[in-house]
Amino acid sequence: MRKSQRESAAGLWARAVVWAGMALGAVLAQAHAAEAERPPAATAVTAAPAAALTAPASGTVWSLPTRDGVRTTVYWEVAPNAWATVLLFPGGVGGFGKLEQNQPSSNNFLVRSADEFREQGLNVAIFGRANGQELAPQDRMGAEHLQDIRQVLQAVRTHSSLPVWLVGTSRGTTSVAAAASRMPDAGLAGVVLTSSIVAPAEPGALPSLDLAAIHVPVLLVQHARDACPLCTPSAMPGVLARLTRAPVKQLQLVDGGAHPTGGVCHALHWHGFIGMERMAVQRITQWMRQPQP
Repeated sequence: MRKSQRESAAGLWARAVVWAGMALGAVLAQAHAAEAERPPAATAVTAAPAAALTAPASGTVWSLPTRDGVRTTVYWEVAPNAWATVLLFPGGVGGFGKLEQNQPSSNNFLVRSADEFREQGLNVAIFGRANGQELAPQDRMGAEHLQDIRQVLQAVRTHSSLPVWLVGTSRGTTSVAAAASRMPDAGLAGVVLTSSIVAPAEPGALPSLDLAAIHVPVLLVQHARDACPLCTPSAMPGVLARLTRAPVKQLQLVDGGAHPTGGVCHALHWHGFIGMERMAVQRITQWMRQPQP
């Protein structure tokens, strides 16, 4: 190849390299501009789901220091335009279960009816467990349990100055009756005892407690078909008669509901007012508003 031809070929190659570089630069510039205009990707770690932002408000769980080295849990939920507060005591070994979607999961009558109480204009507090420990029947009459109740009452009153009623069901009636009889300075508005333990030989049965020391209004509610041997409805008039210092007292034997399941002493049987939760709560709150014999 002649010298002039070699020089011409070299020039063409150089120009081709320059053009290719310019074209690549333009492509990169367009890609950078497109990336700058693209909205930033959502960050799963920090971005809250839309459902969480619009979820309705739910209750809260307190962990209260009630004794040295002891913390007691309480579920708390406020009612709109409330006129009173109920402190609920579930039966069995106590507690309100785990929270599911910010709501207590126990199927206990009082726990599963918490929204019914709120709909009736009542703030709801549910007594949980001290240091996560289950309550034995004897524990519900003990000084430590009563100290926990006293401290929980003080905490409730820091959140609401409305009258406070204690409401217990099944084993929870032992807690309520013991507190009402042994804490006369607690300033209670009244107590409600549902599906009460009444078998004479059973620890914590109401007839074994000092019911004559209760000096606030008392409502007794028992399902007429409650077949639990610890809670015989026929024994309830005798319990009512022992409440000699209650300024107002009443016994309501109710009937209704549907589809009982499980054992006769369990929460989803007549013992737990299954299928008539709304009716039962309405009757309770109606009496609370206007206690009468």
